[in-house]
Amino acid sequence: MINDKKLAKEIIAKRVAEELESGQLVNLGIGIPTLVANYIPADKEIFIESENGIVGMGSAPAPGNEDNDITDAGGQYTTIVQSGSFIDSSTSFSLIRGGHVDVTVLGALEVDEHGNLSNWIIPSKLVPGMGGAMDLVTGSKKVIVAMQHTGKGKPKILKKCRLPLTAKSKVNLIVTELCVIEVTDRGLLLKEINKETTINEVQSLTEAELIIPEYVKVMLTNYYIYTSTEKHA
Repeated sequence: MINDKKLAKEIIAKRVAEELESGQLVNLGIGIPTLVANYIPADKEIFIESENGIVGMGSAPAPGNEDNDITDAGGQYTTIVQSGSFIDSSTSFSLIRGGHVDVTVLGALEVDEHGNLSNWIIPSKLVPGMGGAMDLVTGSKKVIVAMQHTGKGKPKILKKCRLPLTAKSKVNLIVTELCVIEVTDRGLLLKEINKETTINEVQSLTEAELIIPEYVKVMLTNYYIYTSTEKHA
């Protein structure tokens, strides 16, 4: 387990940034996903789109350099790169609904083994609405969920989502502070784990049964570990 929430969020954001490729148009949802912009390597030219009307969103501004006119979809201060532009909301959603977004990164309340996503409402709790989540998940070519592995100690990666769905069978990749999981036709494939955890621990904190290959890569490194029970007890 990684109990430091700030560290957990940084681990997730850094790993998601590695997944992005030059030339892609990427949307970052509110929360952990917005942190991804802070970790994009300088040698990658990635165009970050925010549904409130930015193409070319940059990293968070340094303290004292905030501009009230430049905020992301969650209302947090952000920056815009030199080649960036402001667009109206209808144009922004035309990009999203027209299938022009290569990757959407967003948080989740629950994800299940079929790639179903619940990320917008908990029954009986007042929320402002779904926002652009349904459009983004449905219209994007690839969907990455960036979230902490558990919520209040309970698994968030389930056999079946219990909360109302945002979209059905649209998630491609799940990145948490503990691991990277690919959603496949056969189920959830464990691709990488954090060096500070074990495969047994990851499975114990995941309700869905994971497909565990013979070798699993360690997150943020080039090393590989053998997945025998003895070495991960």
